[in-house]
Amino acid sequence: MSDDNTINCEEALKRLFRFLDHDLDRHRHAEMETHLARCKSCYSRVEFEKRLHGHLREVGQQLPSDALRQRIKKLIGEQ
Repeated sequence: MSDDNTINCEEALKRLFRFLDHDLDRHRHAEMETHLARCKSCYSRVEFEKRLHGHLREVGQQLPSDALRQRIKKLIGEQ
């Protein structure tokens, strides 16, 4: 691809999680932004991962129910 700020899908997927974690330098971040503006498939993947990450963050903050604790204890032989 001729544009200096354009990367292919394979490279975008390699950078996906670093992009979501804001762990890319400005140039690589700009390349991702340009690619996502042009590629619906990669844009959809990024949006899916953002929603999944947010959902997992919410679930991770909830305490397990008593029923779940009992099931886990039973599975590991503590009951």
